[in-house]
Amino acid sequence: MVQEFEMTDIGLMTHFLGIEVMQRDDGIFISQTRYAKDILKRFGMERSNLVTTPVESGVELRKSEIRDVDPPFQKSAKQIQRYVKGTVNDGLFYTLTKDFNLVSYSDSNWERDLDERKSTTGFTFFLGDTTFIWSSKKQAIVTLTSCEAEYVIATSVVCHEIC
Repeated sequence: MVQEFEMTDIGLMTHFLGIEVMQRDDGIFISQTRYAKDILKRFGMERSNLVTTPVESGVELRKSEIRDVDPPFQKSAKQIQRYVKGTVNDGLFYTLTKDFNLVSYSDSNWERDLDERKSTTGFTFFLGDTTFIWSSKKQAIVTLTSCEAEYVIATSVVCHEIC
């Protein structure tokens, strides 16, 4: 490649698209410590108390036609920021291995959205023992059965695997 293109070796990668990268002999560690600290500073939460869960159990946030942020939503947003404060140095470690097993899991929650009756679906992909892609979102269509909701997410997972 050096023969075809003008290149300069600047050493090991330390940052990529806002992600901090630490390369070691046994693997690669990635995190977003700087970004998390910037968010906490932006919202004045640098000195906030820590919490161990991002959202309180049983909290349901619903759409509202009101333009102002309602108190339950605001409380949940602060809870998430306190959780980020406690996990600011966490990240993902990808172990150096020759065994690259790709494993995926998916699930759906049929008609859980009380406003639009759409299912929430999620999936995660593991490469070896570390997650490398995940998603949780509302399905674009209304499904008529829980089986159909599961089929929609299974189709999405297969598309992610082969694309």
